[in-house]
Amino acid sequence: MVRFSGLRTAGGRVRHGWRPVVEATVAATVAWLLATRLLGHPQPFFAPAAALIVLGQARGQRIRRAVEVVLGVAAGVLVADLVVQALGPGSTWTVFTVILLTVLLAVAFGATGVTLVQAAVSALYLVVVAPPDGTLVPFRFVDALIGGAVALAASLLVDARRPLAPLVAEVRRTFDELAGLLGGIADALDNRDEAAAVAALTQARGMDARVDGLRDGVLAAGEALQLNVRRRRHIGRLKSVDESIRQIDYAVRNVRVLARAGVTLSRTHTPAPPELGTALRSLAEAVREAGAALAADLTGQDETADQHATRADESALAAVHTAGQLFGSTQTLPLAMIIGQVRATAIDLLRGVNPDDDDAAVLARVDEALGLPAI
Repeated sequence: MVRFSGLRTAGGRVRHGWRPVVEATVAATVAWLLATRLLGHPQPFFAPAAALIVLGQARGQRIRRAVEVVLGVAAGVLVADLVVQALGPGSTWTVFTVILLTVLLAVAFGATGVTLVQAAVSALYLVVVAPPDGTLVPFRFVDALIGGAVALAASLLVDARRPLAPLVAEVRRTFDELAGLLGGIADALDNRDEAAAVAALTQARGMDARVDGLRDGVLAAGEALQLNVRRRRHIGRLKSVDESIRQIDYAVRNVRVLARAGVTLSRTHTPAPPELGTALRSLAEAVREAGAALAADLTGQDETADQHATRADESALAAVHTAGQLFGSTQTLPLAMIIGQVRATAIDLLRGVNPDDDDAAVLARVDEALGLPAI
């Protein structure tokens, strides 16, 4: 039974991850064919290797990694050639000197990670496996250049038609999950279900990964647009999302604190007022509308984005207003904390949907809905 379960898990991973496998395999093979058949390079190891290294990086980092791989190979080849000419190939001192000088050179120029490792591996390969003979040296650099170029071309082809589609999907997933989390907290408090409240808190603690996914999505979309000359005009759309992510990060943190207070409230003998569930569901609706507004903005549907943003504004203020009615001398500390986090989440949500709005104006509108005196 365990064996079949493992096979099903492996099969699921293949079904969800087959695209990167095909992308890497085809790119590495094409790089090899270009180096051997088109240019006639002998032993073009670095062409497929460079393609695999670049495609192994997360989207949004591939242009930089391609440049680093090429520079790393160039540095490694140069050091290996000089050291072999001085000390001869294959000796222990040659290997020691090549690694030492290559790493020192890479560190001196501020290289880290991929560049440093690629430089050392390139130099070591030439010393141990295929010592440079004066004719192979320039081929290594060209091979790395071919591999990096093919990898970037493969990335462009994958995202050529809809470079913003993965980011739009990530925006929708993130906001839908956050809205569902708020709805789950509301249900847990209505039913005085401590187990459900704890589950909601666990889910809230995992929302940071969604925010990180949004940041990675922005980087990947930016890179895809840079590679696609005809669609570079869409780069401006990313700025609004990039500015909004910081506020969404704050909103996620507020909801986490809210979920923690919800667990505490579910453990008390005093039932949560029904208005609290109403406020949380209104806030959940505001989150959904905010996500729809950002997604529409990314796809160029400006009028639709404005409509969703207006509904997000209305739902967020309605949530704050309903929560504000619960202020009183009999409220418990967990309830007061939840009310405060509803206010804070609404503020960050409105700032995220409309980053150009004046902060003081947003605060004034939220506090007015809460019933606080204007400053």
